[in-house]
Amino acid sequence: MTAADTKAADPPAAPPQKPGKVAPGPSGGGVRPSRKPRPKLPYLLIAPAIVAIGAVFGYPLVETVIMSFQDMRRAHLWGGTTPPWVGFEQFTNILGDPEFWWVAFRTVLFMVVCVVATMGLGLLTALLMQRLSTWVRLLLTGALIAAWSMPLLVATSIFRWLSDSDYGVVNSTLSKIPGLDFQGHNWFLDPWQGFTVIGAVVVWGAIPFVVVTLYAALTQVPRELEEAAQLDGAGVIGVFRNVTFPVIKPVFQMVATLSVIWDFNVFGQIFLMRGNKPEPEYELLGLYSFSKAFDSASFSQGTAIALITVLLLSGVAVYYLRQLMKTGEVE
Repeated sequence: MTAADTKAADPPAAPPQKPGKVAPGPSGGGVRPSRKPRPKLPYLLIAPAIVAIGAVFGYPLVETVIMSFQDMRRAHLWGGTTPPWVGFEQFTNILGDPEFWWVAFRTVLFMVVCVVATMGLGLLTALLMQRLSTWVRLLLTGALIAAWSMPLLVATSIFRWLSDSDYGVVNSTLSKIPGLDFQGHNWFLDPWQGFTVIGAVVVWGAIPFVVVTLYAALTQVPRELEEAAQLDGAGVIGVFRNVTFPVIKPVFQMVATLSVIWDFNVFGQIFLMRGNKPEPEYELLGLYSFSKAFDSASFSQGTAIALITVLLLSGVAVYYLRQLMKTGEVE
């Protein structure tokens, strides 16, 4: 048999398949590659944590939703009787009350000011840490961690002493400036001044987390890109706007979103600074819900306000989760 006959006897070669396609089987259908079964061990390992989270957070949330459609009073709470169902009456009363909208506006305004101050000061401090020597940076980091770990009760007590009308350091320091007399000045008679002191407590407690997180993000900025931008004639602001900030932007957005959630729910700072009895002009949504539930003995109204607050923050929480998922995909 010649070479030509051998070549003719061989079966014709199959045409090359395009990438991503599967060659047809004998019956004409495509042969799908078998998928490996997903391991069940990771789900079993996190199951106890999911059950615990569901018990700690899920049950109170369900009870809050149920109570907001009832009229729970002290008699029902202590007597163990079932409160009557009132439907959406609690929500219509709250949303139709002008006081609620003033409190909501005050809450949003306070949150915006605190978030802007926290992110601005935190970013500036993180940029400053890049230009410090190693041992100075370590000392500053230790001081930030110490401030962050300080209990809220201790922090508010310090700021109450600083702003005290008779023995406060702030009043005595300002009085030493020519033309100023702050001896005996009460910062909490005017809500604008009072919220300035409270905002200082909130910002002071939030800056350490922002600084440490943003500084960690700044360490990931390629130095060669910044040097190339400087060689091209870009100034300090231009380098930050076009090179540095685009790299740290995902982290900056996540930290800002967390700050929005935290500052929207400020409760302890105001409650402790005002001696556990905040005046109505110092009420934010959290304190407003607490006041309606316990001072007015309308627990259902308080839970309805809390549920409205959760709904207002749900959009921010969804945005935070989306940013977190995008960051995970990039990495």
